[in-house]
This record gives sequence, C-alpha cells and structure tokens, in this order.
Amino acid sequence: MSDVLLSVRDLVVEFPTRKGVLTAVDRVSFDISKGEVLGVVGESGAGKSMTGSAIIGLIEPPGHIAGGSIHIAGERIDNLPTEAMRQIRGKRIGMVFQDPLTSLNPLYTIARQLTETIRTHLDMDERQARARAIELLDNVGIPAASRRIDDYPHQFSGGMRQRVVIALALCAEPELVIADEPTTALDVSVQSQIIDVLKRMCAEQGTAVMLITHDMGVIAEAADRVAVLYAGRLAEIGPVRDVIKDAKHPYTAGLMGSIPTLTQDEDRLTQIPGSMPRLSEIPTGCAFGPRCPKMFDRCRSEQPAVRPIGGREVACHLYDPALAQ
Repeated sequence: MSDVLLSVRDLVVEFPTRKGVLTAVDRVSFDISKGEVLGVVGESGAGKSMTGSAIIGLIEPPGHIAGGSIHIAGERIDNLPTEAMRQIRGKRIGMVFQDPLTSLNPLYTIARQLTETIRTHLDMDERQARARAIELLDNVGIPAASRRIDDYPHQFSGGMRQRVVIALALCAEPELVIADEPTTALDVSVQSQIIDVLKRMCAEQGTAVMLITHDMGVIAEAADRVAVLYAGRLAEIGPVRDVIKDAKHPYTAGLMGSIPTLTQDEDRLTQIPGSMPRLSEIPTGCAFGPRCPKMFDRCRSEQPAVRPIGGREVACHLYDPALAQ
C-alpha cells in the first residue's frame, strides 16, 4: 500500500544472558499508515515498549535486533549506523515517553530545549526557532505559550509537562511519533486532552502514531487499529471497533472482558487465570496456552501462525481448519 509509512516485518529482539538468549520480541509484524493511530496493548512485559525502542533504535545493550526488518517510507532503518539513526531519531521519528521528566532537562528552560531541537533538524535561526516553539506550545494547548516558554520544567504540572514533551517530539515535523504510555499517571480529564492533541496532530499533519499503552480505554478513544501483544508475540491486530466488539484471540477476549462497562449486569469482571510467563520460561507452542480456556493438544507443541481472519490477523490454532480439532 502506498500510504504505509512504517513497516515492521518479523522483528526479533534478543537479550543474551548467562543462562541463554532471551527473546523479548518474537517475529512481530505490522504496518502503520500515514495519519493513522495504531494502539499497541498488552500486559507489562508483553514487548510493547521494547518494540517501540527497536523502531527508534534505543535498545539498551546487550539487547539487539536479531532478525526482521523495519522500514519507514520504504527506507530500511534497522541496520543503519549509529550516526545515521541519530539523524532519523527526532527528524523523522519523534518519541513521547511515559515520564516527561526523563525527556526534559530540569536545568534548561523550555525555550532552550525546544529551540535547540528545532535548529538541530530544521534550517532556522534563533528567532525563527523561538517563533516555531511558541507555535508548537500553543498547538498542544499550553496557555500563554509566549510567556510560559521561558519557564523551567518544574514550573509545569504533570499534564502540562507531557504537552511540552509532545511539542518536543513534533519539533522537526516527524512522519512518525511513538508515544509510550503518554497518559499514565495523569488525571482522566488530562488524559482526554492529551489524546485530543495526538488525534488532532494526525488529522492536521498526517503524522502516524504508534500509541503504546496498557489502557484499553485510551485505545478505544484514540486508536484506529489495535495490536495485542503477549509474551513478545502478536496475538491479534485489527480495527479497534471490531476487536473490542468481537475479539477473536482468547487472550484479547480476556482483556476485553476485564473492562467494566455501564451496562453489564455481572457481579464480577472476567479474570484471566495465571500470569504472563517470564522470558526464560515461555512454554513450547502457544505462549498463552497454559492460561487459555480453549487450549487443545496442538497448542502445547506448535506455535500458532498469524493468519487473516475477517479483516484482521490472529495468531490462534482455533482459526486454522487443518489444525483445530
């Protein structure tokens, strides 16, 4: 498809240890189109943030990309030298981290941090960069941006700092923004405002967003499609509305059943028994098998392939007629 901006194919991320090689991301594939928000959801340890770190080239050693490929606008970026990747990071790919204080230097004013980033990637002088920075702050909803730009990070609230981080990620007009838990620890009203900023950015600038979160409410509100990860593997990917209303993978169904609604009559929410396995203890076959209420013999011995099912992709033996019992 000509509008595909990011293409990830069979991505593998490994961490060598004394006890062997741990696979944090196991042959994950997906695309993100221009102007699209892809939500990436799963429990802690599912590989969401690691996938984002691999795309932006920020995996902590000794972790490394051991297989697959990552393309942005048709250009392969996973095998680029460090300096070349540094040029892409910030210019073509922006990053919004969970904790804005990790992205902002407490010793520098917001003005200095924004203008330095702008001038690094765009051909602007100091005056033009400052005007651009004020415009960005205004666009993300910072009141009195022309005055607040000279404040320090500690003078902003948590929600306002997160808006500043989004402005920082947008400085160089990137084609893709990776937002890693951008609304965690924020009030619900502030979460809604941050989501509105991301959605408006997609609509007005055609920016693609990879939205990493564990909050299905945020996914339902902001994303066009959702990818569900489990133990470093893709369980299901498809349009948000379809996945929420009719989850195909048993793990996705469990996630959806754990979300409270205003209309449900049940006294208790659905609970997925057990917990996600450690990377060193992922079972043979389907990683979700030991927790799955629909597991059969094939699940214990063979890892399910990702296959198309009604407009989405699902990794489950239940949907392979040749394998299901």
